[in-house]
Amino acid sequence: MHSSSFQSQFTLSHNETHIHTHTGQKCLAMQVKIQPSLRMGTILLLFLVTSEEACAEGFIKSVTLIIQPRNEVQRSTNVSLKCQAEVSKTAGSHLNYKYKFYKDDLSLSTNQTNPTDSLYSIPDARVSHSGKYKCVVFIEKQNKTSSVEDLTVKGLLAPVLTVDKLRLTEGDGVTAVCTAEGETGVLMFFFRDGPKELSRMKTTSHKDEQKFTLDKGTVNMFCYYSINLDSTIERSSNSNVIKIDIEELGITPDITVMPSTIVTEGDNITFSCSVKMTPQRHSELKIMISHGSTTLSSNMTHEDYTMKFAKANDSGEYECISRLGSVHKSSSLNITVKEIFSIPFLSRDPAEVFEGEHFTIGCHISNISSRIQTEDIKYSIFRDETFVINDNRYSGTAGKATNGKYVCKAEANRITKESSVLLLGAKVLVSKPEITVDGPVIVDKPFWIRCHSENGSLPINYTLKRKNSILNSTKVSHFQEEARFLALISTPSDIRSYLCEAENNGQVSIKMSERLHATVIVPVGKPLLTVLPVPENIEEGNNVTLICGVAKGSPPIRFRFYGSNHTAIHTTTVESNSSSFVLSTVKRKNSGNYYCEAFNMADMSSRSDIVKVEVSLAMWKKALIAVFCMLLVALLVLFIVMRYKAKRGKIEMAAKLSVKPASPKSEYSLTLSLTHGPHYNAHTVEVHNKESVWSERPRDEADQYSLQSPNEGDVDYTEVVHPQTVDPTQIPLRKGTETVYSELQTSQGAPENINHQSLLEYADLNRDLPEPVD
Repeated sequence: MHSSSFQSQFTLSHNETHIHTHTGQKCLAMQVKIQPSLRMGTILLLFLVTSEEACAEGFIKSVTLIIQPRNEVQRSTNVSLKCQAEVSKTAGSHLNYKYKFYKDDLSLSTNQTNPTDSLYSIPDARVSHSGKYKCVVFIEKQNKTSSVEDLTVKGLLAPVLTVDKLRLTEGDGVTAVCTAEGETGVLMFFFRDGPKELSRMKTTSHKDEQKFTLDKGTVNMFCYYSINLDSTIERSSNSNVIKIDIEELGITPDITVMPSTIVTEGDNITFSCSVKMTPQRHSELKIMISHGSTTLSSNMTHEDYTMKFAKANDSGEYECISRLGSVHKSSSLNITVKEIFSIPFLSRDPAEVFEGEHFTIGCHISNISSRIQTEDIKYSIFRDETFVINDNRYSGTAGKATNGKYVCKAEANRITKESSVLLLGAKVLVSKPEITVDGPVIVDKPFWIRCHSENGSLPINYTLKRKNSILNSTKVSHFQEEARFLALISTPSDIRSYLCEAENNGQVSIKMSERLHATVIVPVGKPLLTVLPVPENIEEGNNVTLICGVAKGSPPIRFRFYGSNHTAIHTTTVESNSSSFVLSTVKRKNSGNYYCEAFNMADMSSRSDIVKVEVSLAMWKKALIAVFCMLLVALLVLFIVMRYKAKRGKIEMAAKLSVKPASPKSEYSLTLSLTHGPHYNAHTVEVHNKESVWSERPRDEADQYSLQSPNEGDVDYTEVVHPQTVDPTQIPLRKGTETVYSELQTSQGAPENINHQSLLEYADLNRDLPEPVD
């Protein structure tokens, strides 16, 4: 089914004509300029040509492969494969189609006569035609593949077996042909004789021909074939069975021996092999004799085989083999050769010999035939294939010169026998052992002691002793082994009490080592940290020496000093049991807890007790602080006193101005005096009486005219003097830090009434004056 679409457009203008053509898929769009002078017929002709050429290409929608008559058929059926394509094209266009067919992804183009034909035929289908088929359609530059379709052809033709002979003689050949007429593909043919497979062969032919040489008897031969179809194997039924008779070929040999099948060493043995057959084929016959896998003679057809001076190891089965073409027959018999004397063997006395010791090697024969005497046997002894002595005994002194491989040869009645090898290697006495230690030796910790002798044959017995007492023993039997003993000491001097003993030949070979010498490491004891000067008398600016020492410990010893916050401040390694570190010009921040640690090669650390260090202020700083404190106290006292006096003066002035009564009518004037503590400060009021009297004023009267502080005394004094003329300008005033005394005088005849308002204002003015500064 084809579908197409076509569109065209004309555009006419005053100057030119445009023609546009296009089809549904890949048509070309063309624009042609035509002069107005051209006729309409020319336009139509150009349009048709352009449309045909530009839109000739189509579009393949789908491809389908159809197997006819069906996908599964019987053999000999005519099968056709049809490839159908659905193409979209322009109406009236002509497309070029090409088809390709594939079986199991292999192209069938060699069998396709016409690539433009959409039909592929398989006449007279066979099982070999079964498989997976597909087709591909090509149109111009396009192609599309169909889906895969399976074709199955059932039924294999039974093969036919033929042979050229039904009766034959053993060794003759027979030709068999297995034919599967009309079958194609790769076939595997099988030939069988009942359950026994005779042959298999793969071929692309419909028949297989094989030639067989069959054994005697009867053979029931048949054949079949199989074909491999991808994942399955199809097998045909069996062919016809053909019976073939094979007559035996009479070439079995007769074997004889002279003088007998039982002989004695030194005797000669003659073997004879013969075959009775027609003279015509006798020239083709081959006869041989063998003993085990050894061929003794291959020309037994014309002469016998003679074995001279037979030996005991010549005993066994002897076989005569006759061969004619591909057929061979055999006969055998057993021969026994008795020993005239047994194989010699060597002995050594003693079994183990050390250098310098005497030894004897003897050659012995256990069995002797009655046909000879003991004296008839001649002995020879060799060392490393070098003649040593014509005797059955050899004596010597063990050493490097006598070491080697010894062999004994015995000869009698022209029979020579050789013994097996005896290896003589004189053992070496153990040398003086060396005693050493493996690894460091630390007091109160286990360590290994090694004993080793440079020379000495194995095995060697090693014994560890301490002060002539056996501690432990061990045997070294291999070169890669060594004698090692675990030991422990409590003091450094104990190391010299160890000895090592070695022996490899009893008491006579005992060797004793020297005393053990090794460096002994004593673990460090608990260190003691000493601080100089004593921690309680350390002042700023002084140097402080930290001394860390241990009572015991093997040098070199590493000392590590720690300050506050467990920070290491110094590490040193010394060859003595103590070390020191100086803290120069210490400060208050150097106060804290100090301790030290000690290490040595024992890999054990020990830590001292903590010493607390306090750094106090320097003396001059203490004196300066004391002076400063005293000065501060003095200033404070002076401030308090001055402030107190200033407040007291204000109070007195206020009291005088505001509390003093009018002058009495008598001619005496009263003067009020305020005192503080043990100091007496009298403010005097003059009277006109010329007398001066000191009298104690009663408590209640003082309470009326004076104000007292908490520390003020209980006794007040009043001074009465005779009046004198006083110059008012001489009344002192308080100025600055000076004390100013004001004296109020009441003269006789002066007004008794006093203006109290003026006095209060005056007191207020004095209150605002600056206070005295201490």
